Amino acid sequence: MANDTSSKSQPVTDKATLVEYLEAGCKPEREWRIGTEHEKFAYDLKTLRPLTYDGEPGVRQMLDAMTRFGWSPVMEKNNVIALSKPDRSSISLEPAGQLELSGAPLETIHQTCGEVTQHLKQVKEVAGELGIGFLGLGYNPKWPREEMPWMPKGRYAIMRDYMPTKGSLGLDMMQSTCTVQVNLDFNSEEVMRKMFRIAIALQPIATALWANSPFRHGKPNGYLSFRSHIWTDVDPDRCGTLPFVFEDGFGFERWVDYILDVPMYFVYRDGNYINAAGHSFRDFMAGKLEVLPGELPTMKDWEDHMTTAFPEVRLKTFLEMRGADGGPWARLCALSAFWVGLLYDTEARDAAWDLVKDWTDEEREVMRRDVPKTALKTPFRDRTVNEVACEALCISRTGLKNRKRLDAVGLDESHFLQPIHHICDSGMTPAEELLVAYERRWHGDIDPVFTEYAY
Repeated sequence: MANDTSSKSQPVTDKATLVEYLEAGCKPEREWRIGTEHEKFAYDLKTLRPLTYDGEPGVRQMLDAMTRFGWSPVMEKNNVIALSKPDRSSISLEPAGQLELSGAPLETIHQTCGEVTQHLKQVKEVAGELGIGFLGLGYNPKWPREEMPWMPKGRYAIMRDYMPTKGSLGLDMMQSTCTVQVNLDFNSEEVMRKMFRIAIALQPIATALWANSPFRHGKPNGYLSFRSHIWTDVDPDRCGTLPFVFEDGFGFERWVDYILDVPMYFVYRDGNYINAAGHSFRDFMAGKLEVLPGELPTMKDWEDHMTTAFPEVRLKTFLEMRGADGGPWARLCALSAFWVGLLYDTEARDAAWDLVKDWTDEEREVMRRDVPKTALKTPFRDRTVNEVACEALCISRTGLKNRKRLDAVGLDESHFLQPIHHICDSGMTPAEELLVAYERRWHGDIDPVFTEYAY
């Protein structure tokens, strides 16, 4: 879901070029696609410890073994740090070796769920040979951050030094969290604006429904989505609920202004990451970046810089929904279904906007603050987040049925929401199920999570 209309190497000297880059992301509805990304923890089955890069078993071994399935290695220095395919899917590494699938842009939830299924089958084949396990949770349940490894990627070394200067939980975010994310298209600035506003407002709803990170250091941490809580203290310059998205006049240009004001992390040149942490992209466009005096940015620099903003919803040439904890196979498919149902059908999109359009900045912020702790039980106006979530789910189901995208046996995409309907109907999040297991059948021992909840 990338923008191929601009040369990546031409100098960028004015804001208009950056606005045009976003505008070029607009595409006819018939060309809208779905991109699903998910992260998971890899660990040594014998010790339950996270994999180091060069260990046995290790991350490098795992990536090397995955090439048998047609993946091409992506190198940094002499290290394999990702895998790619011509269909624009990739496998990449988060800072502590969390393995991420960034799926290809696909037409239906049936296809994207099939992709996830195939990926997990491949991963499990390799894992079985190497003695590796994979766990789908939002936060590492056992190992302290200080015992987590670091992957040999230059950008992470820069972020590792800078993060603690801006917030107390940035390194926890990098090394100890996993998420699932959905990327969706739009056909105009107006439709993008409406989608963005709905997505920002309902992101805490997704956080609540997918809440799946109640443990830290082997014990309950007091939250149902500790991963979501972490984002409240990472870096105020690049995180949050973005109240300006709801202001009159919001559009591509306003988003460019926001990204220009996000401090830089790095510039990538000749295979090296140059530390530009805290510097201004506006200065870069004026040839005044201190670490590269007189040099101008390219569109590739802009693309890199856009990836260093971490709000709950992020705009590139598509929209990224970023609010959900990692989890098992069925809930990965369900997240894509949830957002596609809400945003890709006109009737559902209008209904979703009616649901959220009178929420205030304060209400959205309070919900964002409280949901990580109390999830579906969080009060909202005269009801609970659970009731809002059930209404949003019904809207999504309608949108998926309206799409009429059928599989080989005639099922539409709405059946992928079934695991989430169960959560909504019971009012019990995945995190609360984990806590019950911990207290009852695990008798306060966290280790069984690595077998019972492994992929």
